[in-house]
Amino acid sequence: MTAPHPGPFYHGTKADLKTGDLIGPGYTSNYGKRRNARFVYFAATLEAAIWGAELAQGDARERIYIVEPIGAFEDDPSLTDKRFPGNPTKSYRTRDALRIVGEVAEWTGHSPEQLKHMRDRLAELDRLGIEAIED
Repeated sequence: MTAPHPGPFYHGTKADLKTGDLIGPGYTSNYGKRRNARFVYFAATLEAAIWGAELAQGDARERIYIVEPIGAFEDDPSLTDKRFPGNPTKSYRTRDALRIVGEVAEWTGHSPEQLKHMRDRLAELDRLGIEAIED
């Protein structure tokens, strides 16, 4: 199913990539048991991409890429209707790749308190054995 949103779309990460690169499934997930991800996640809101960049594993610089899906995509079931009915975060996933078409050079991240709260919540889900990403 292709989601009805036309974009632009964003992907938050700590990976150092360039325009034209593809982001595809198969890499280690940033969440839960850190399995190889079967999907690539992206959003039509900068806010969702900022969370992705800030919560990504590693010490590299946080980045937000402007991406275009090269195949079909669907609502992210980990967020849609479970946490945010109607998908207000406009979060999606695809089994195909995303092509990087640019980078958001300037953006404002969350406060240290907001980040701590989110990381504590993800740690609690992990302790409870609840996967943050539905694969």
